[in-house]
Amino acid sequence: MKPKLYIITLLLIAAAASVNAQGLLKGTIEENGSNTRLTNVFIRDINNKQISIADKNGNFTIGTETGHTLVFDSPGYVSDTLYLIDMTPKKIRMATLTIALREVRISSGRQQSNFDPRQEYPEVYEKSKVYVFSPSSWFSKESKDARRLKRYFATEEQERYIDGVFTRAYVSSLVPLKGQELDDFMTMYRPSYDFLKSNNTASLAAYINDSYKRYKALPPNQRSLQGLTTPTN
Repeated sequence: MKPKLYIITLLLIAAAASVNAQGLLKGTIEENGSNTRLTNVFIRDINNKQISIADKNGNFTIGTETGHTLVFDSPGYVSDTLYLIDMTPKKIRMATLTIALREVRISSGRQQSNFDPRQEYPEVYEKSKVYVFSPSSWFSKESKDARRLKRYFATEEQERYIDGVFTRAYVSSLVPLKGQELDDFMTMYRPSYDFLKSNNTASLAAYINDSYKRYKALPPNQRSLQGLTTPTN
């Protein structure tokens, strides 16, 4: 009996250690340079596949542990990656794409064919459902977070669709811009998802050409994102 008890004790200790190793990481997410709290930022642990989303105050909580890597995504912002060396509360600062474009040329990291949230996160879509006779499906934090994640995924799918159509290669084939000028032009005149879905290739080409005429009509200091965001006295 003693050997069996010894083995059981070791198993219980190992299980307890495993539980203790897991934890909840808390933190806040802000826009870099403005300290504005960011909401609806999608957070995922690439090791244990846990996911979360920042609340309306920019706060987040996610099940993770030291040694794991977290990725923070939000449309309009540069994705941020955090390797956890401890579980102390974190403050994440995310740079906007417009700011980042002034510093370094950024190519879209989205790949439309690789993004299938329904396949990768089916539990989100299940938990987002609302049932008439289930109050928890209306009011529980888990259900609300699932619905917010579902909205995030819908927005991300739209952004990836735009990236797949409004590409650097296509735009540069129509307008004589390169490098930073091309990046600035594409950010300033990025079409909406609704526009792309309701128009054909010829309409998009006409839109890009018309946008280029408006771009050239701007004073030189307003043709860059830096010029547009520099305060005037």
